[in-house]
Amino acid sequence: MTASPALLELAVDIAREAGELAARRRREGVSIAATKSALADIVTEADREVESLIRDRIAAERPDDGFLGEESGAGESRSGLTWVVDPIDGTVNYAYGIPAYAVSIGIVSGRPDPAAWTALAGVVFNPAVGDLFRAAQGEGAWLGDRRLAVNDPVSDAGALLATGFGYDPATHAGDLARLTKVMPLARDIRRIGAASLDLAGVAAGRLDGYFERGLHPWDMAAGALMVTEAGGRVGGIGGAAAGRSMTIAAGPDLFARLTEIIVE
Repeated sequence: MTASPALLELAVDIAREAGELAARRRREGVSIAATKSALADIVTEADREVESLIRDRIAAERPDDGFLGEESGAGESRSGLTWVVDPIDGTVNYAYGIPAYAVSIGIVSGRPDPAAWTALAGVVFNPAVGDLFRAAQGEGAWLGDRRLAVNDPVSDAGALLATGFGYDPATHAGDLARLTKVMPLARDIRRIGAASLDLAGVAAGRLDGYFERGLHPWDMAAGALMVTEAGGRVGGIGGAAAGRSMTIAAGPDLFARLTEIIVE
């Protein structure tokens, strides 16, 4: 099964509409929020409202497709296709007014699990800066009219790497120890705070590589396809698929080096 141009076009259209709603709610929320708790409530409502918009658009135009979203869970697929959605990836950035958040929409065939699915199409849209990344299986990854390609090999100065940290304090020591092991490869480290943008950044050559523990399917469905369509590799530990235990994304050479170091 492959993604038709019309399917990707629909995903792009929905992502744009959803991103515009998220940006509008962000502006409205900041203007009325007086306390941190109020801002957190607004962010929660925006996540739900944006996901509802996406889900309603899909249900209206492709009622047989399945749905897996961060906020509203799963809906069964009768077509074999599932839309895997993070309505606002980078919610903390969104809450604090940092312009690094995105609507992430991936379309996959098969069971909506990174270890089992085949990614067909993906869109990552950051409405704060207007970047809209898109990819389709066998058709490359794109930002506007520019076809994307990963950086490989990496400069002798080292790799610009991105990572992330979970919210559970019990995981922080392990995350920091992993970062320490990776540092000999690094020119520098970025912590952007939105996995979809990290993955799109690797595809676009804005980052050389990315690794993070704890990602959910909706964090990676769109961005991982962009990396592979841009000539990179995405996977986990010991040849496993990317997923909750680890996600590594980079050009082929750096991917191999990161995988070797991270499992030591």
